[in-house]
Amino acid sequence: MAAQKINEAHDHIAKAEKCQTATNTARLADAAAVAFKNAKQFEQAKDAYLMEAEYHTENKALFHAAKAYEQAGMMLKDMKKMPEAIQLIEKASIMYVENGTSGTAGIALDRAGKLIEPIDLEKAVDLYQKAASVFENEDRLREAAELLGKASRLLVRLRRLDEAAVSLQKEKNMYKEIENYPTCFKKTIAQVLVHLHRGDFVAADKCVRESYSLPGFSGSEDCVSMETLLAAFDEQDEDGVSRVCNSPLLKYMDNDYAKLAISLKVPGGGGGKKKKPPVAPQGDSAGPPPAEEDDDYEGGLC
Repeated sequence: MAAQKINEAHDHIAKAEKCQTATNTARLADAAAVAFKNAKQFEQAKDAYLMEAEYHTENKALFHAAKAYEQAGMMLKDMKKMPEAIQLIEKASIMYVENGTSGTAGIALDRAGKLIEPIDLEKAVDLYQKAASVFENEDRLREAAELLGKASRLLVRLRRLDEAAVSLQKEKNMYKEIENYPTCFKKTIAQVLVHLHRGDFVAADKCVRESYSLPGFSGSEDCVSMETLLAAFDEQDEDGVSRVCNSPLLKYMDNDYAKLAISLKVPGGGGGKKKKPPVAPQGDSAGPPPAEEDDDYEGGLC
């Protein structure tokens, strides 16, 4: 069966090389590529797809050229040549945009991001951001926000927290624009965690205060938890911080943010409890009597 497909593919290539028109050459090259792919001859299938892409480009059929480049990229993926595969898919996405089919470009970039994510987080971030930008330019904010969400999580994983903070704010603005307020609440929690890990308490507090303008945020579980967390953090109350960060609300967030929560430490905190002022020793006649300044205890402690 494989041998038959290979012979069929070579026959298509021979006809393509003799063909006088770009359209027919591209069609024959595509038929050859499919036959090679079915025979699992991925290198030859890739070459046939590249041949098809070349002739579609010559014929100014950009959409079909882009499809052929994308298919060539998938052959490289099957050959475990991921960086080269991603290059061709990115090339295809540019042609999709030039053709006016930006949505297809965004989908291709998202697919490329998923392919490269297990081996190169940095490149995956770049691809997700490019895909988000494509959808944003098309005013498809839901898709753009979802792709930015992927980039934000990977930026957190890479500990590029300054960039993650910017990405999260952009996500949140998009969800606000499409009036998806519950997701804005979750983005506020993520922002607070990122800013506290960055050591910027003021920015974390500002995110919560700005979220009061979101319908339904004030008094919500998300709001109360963040107010409690910020108060405990400000008072260096490690027990209080731990209670919030280990609550189901934070533990069951996306894994990258849940890890930020459980690893959050109070600067200068120790022993797991809020530091208390030292109690003055009693019965020590060497020192002067304590100053009488605690009006709360007027009338004695008994």
